[in-house]
Amino acid sequence: MTSHSSSNRQWAAAHGALQDLLQDEFPDKPPGSRADRLQVFQDRAVLYMKYLQIFRSLGEVYEQLVQPQRRRAVRMVLDGLTGRLLELRSQMVELELSEFHYFDELLLDLKMTPDLEIPVPRYFLTDKIQLLRDRQTMFTNILETQRSNQKVSSVQSMSLEEAVRLLQVSERARQGRIRAQFMKELVQSERGVHRHTWRPPNLTPDQAAIRIQKVWRGHSQRNRTNAQRTDEMVFLGMIPAEPPGPSSAQLQARRVSVGRRLIQDQNEEEYQRAQLSVKQSVLDVEGTDIRETLQKQIRQWFLECRDAAGTFPEFPDVSAGGSASVFAQKTPEQVSAELAARDEREKKKKKQGGPEKKKKETAGKNKKKKKEQGDNSWMNPRSCFLSDVVDGDKTYSDVWRCRDDRQSVDVQLLREEKRQEVEQEVRLQVDELMRAELKNLKLVIDKTKTKKTKKGSRKKKKTKKKKRAKDLTADRSLQSLCEELILEGFLIQPMNIKLSDYIGEYSYLGSTLRQVNVEPMPSLSDVRQLIALYAVLPLGSQAVLERFPVVKTLLLAGPSGVGKKMLVHAVCSETGAHLFHLSPAHLSTRYRGRGGAAYLLHLIFKVAAELQPSVIWIEDAEKTFCKKTPKSEREVDPRRLKKNLLKSVKTLKPQDRVLVIGTTRRPFDADIKPFCKVYKKIILIPRPDYSSRLVLWRELLRAEGAEPGPHLDLSSLAKITDGFTQGHILQAVRSVLRPRRLKKLRLQPLTAAEFIQSLSRMEPVYREEEEAFKVWFRKTPLGRRKARAAKTNEEEGGGGGRKKKTTKEDKSKTMKKKTKKKKKN
Repeated sequence: MTSHSSSNRQWAAAHGALQDLLQDEFPDKPPGSRADRLQVFQDRAVLYMKYLQIFRSLGEVYEQLVQPQRRRAVRMVLDGLTGRLLELRSQMVELELSEFHYFDELLLDLKMTPDLEIPVPRYFLTDKIQLLRDRQTMFTNILETQRSNQKVSSVQSMSLEEAVRLLQVSERARQGRIRAQFMKELVQSERGVHRHTWRPPNLTPDQAAIRIQKVWRGHSQRNRTNAQRTDEMVFLGMIPAEPPGPSSAQLQARRVSVGRRLIQDQNEEEYQRAQLSVKQSVLDVEGTDIRETLQKQIRQWFLECRDAAGTFPEFPDVSAGGSASVFAQKTPEQVSAELAARDEREKKKKKQGGPEKKKKETAGKNKKKKKEQGDNSWMNPRSCFLSDVVDGDKTYSDVWRCRDDRQSVDVQLLREEKRQEVEQEVRLQVDELMRAELKNLKLVIDKTKTKKTKKGSRKKKKTKKKKRAKDLTADRSLQSLCEELILEGFLIQPMNIKLSDYIGEYSYLGSTLRQVNVEPMPSLSDVRQLIALYAVLPLGSQAVLERFPVVKTLLLAGPSGVGKKMLVHAVCSETGAHLFHLSPAHLSTRYRGRGGAAYLLHLIFKVAAELQPSVIWIEDAEKTFCKKTPKSEREVDPRRLKKNLLKSVKTLKPQDRVLVIGTTRRPFDADIKPFCKVYKKIILIPRPDYSSRLVLWRELLRAEGAEPGPHLDLSSLAKITDGFTQGHILQAVRSVLRPRRLKKLRLQPLTAAEFIQSLSRMEPVYREEEEAFKVWFRKTPLGRRKARAAKTNEEEGGGGGRKKKTTKEDKSKTMKKKTKKKKKN
């Protein structure tokens, strides 16, 4: 009961904060256009941070609630908040012309902690548990059948001399290993005898006792000093108080969450059964009454419209809403007036030339407004998700605020919902009957016949305009296509990696550096947030894709070892998506020729659209668009995917949960125009900064089984690894922490000098390579827009240094002067 009360309190607090925030979203006076882009950006950023806090708290509430109807109410608000976060992020990108934003000053003003991590909802995976199990069984079955079908390689024939020689070599090697082990043990035993030979010293009993006391007192004092030092470090917060690993409270929380999940599944099954039974009971008990009342209402509408207008009305089509659109609190006089007004509008449109003139007029007006307001003006776009957030908040305040949550299923509320569904289904049946009845009434009373429209000719014209792409695999089943991709290595299983495993610290000096006109290097925490926004949330939420235009292609650019491959696998494991691995190097022996590349792309995109959510990973994406193919790769021909890749991306629908992710180490080798046509969103991943390297060293050592002690100077390691990537640090940790070294950790603690040798053999990321990435990013569409905006700001800020616009008269004068000079010469 305490968990229910705490979740309800948290739910109420989140909705209280949401109501305060909605008042800022809907002020008394509409803001209209705002010229100060910096002020608008700060307003959008404040809304983004507050929405993020509410999204995080409501996500925890959704995981704690057990009642299925309450969970659905929270889920509706969560989907709306997800879309709103994406909208605000896109607006901030348009305002600041940068993918990375820094909120240091705003966090200080709002007195908020710099916790801007976007939590990945757990229901992305819990809703697909059965799907993930089916995928695992499909992979195992296909791979097992492949192994069983493989023929056993025939035994090679060998002559007698070759067999004897092979036996002699193996026997000599065995004898040599035994002899070497024997000599090693002999040497160690001799050293031990010399080391442990004890010679009794010439000491009196008092001298021996004093020596023993010295040794014992020194040992005890050292232990006491180390204990005091650790207590002081724990008190200062520089050493964790608890030992590494899950604590007892964490283990208890895991057990509670598992038990809560079982109760949620049981209540969900009960809710599904109750839905069927309640709907059937409403249909049996109230179905006839609903049908009769609807028929009476429609007949009354027929009579009232004939009395008011003199003729029977036209019955609305199914696309227009049927009879439900008529009875939207309107009188017959209002309906007839609306029909007459609509006829007059159509006549005026025909006389004036249709809606094309209106479009041109509105476009001209918008251009004039933009010229008057200036280029820096910004209009507040209309949100597609605020209505869902408002409706969810209203349902909470009207339904769930004072409702009892001890029931597993609220039957009364469920009956009201099912009554509306039954009414809609019965209305469709009644509309068909009443259309026929209205037709008969017109024939008998008004003696008018309905005109038949020729539908065949229109359909033919429409089919001629649309050109459907050919399906190269129309005669094959989805199972056979999946088997082909799995056996060829293009459909692979993603690694079990969470997005939180991509370690990186928040940057606290971004806004201060920008004030000094220094562009800060983005941190790994910012990269993790962008991946969650642009990849994880759209793939996990179908409600977002139906109304928000999410980019279908994403490019991760950065030097080798910054974690591009890890991020791709993390996106798949967080959303339960299928992973299609498409690499130009992988095509060297498969699907040769341009026809093979087109067939492979069609195959991958078709299966990815069927098995949503899906991620198509293109490794070494720059090779497909490279300017000149090197001699070593001319046989592979990585550029054969270039023409068909953009066509395949265009076949994806807006509501498809399919994302194309490209990874590249050398983007500057590619032709930038077609490269940016395919990849609309580009994320530049930098090397880790000092704070991220410090956290990386600590976490990677713990992951390999070594707890950093006071003897290990992590700060020095983080400083000397400036320029090294996450891959370099992981490689150094694994090269030092061998199994034999792990056994000696208790007697011989780790020191920073042990990692120097392995780090000295690695090549860091030099300044020239970083500058090459920055120069390349300035050539991208977003980089060019930012450069143009900076140039215009400098010209406007310069005042007197701004150049005057040359008019036609000035040009004519200069041309006359030039001609006079030529004549004189």
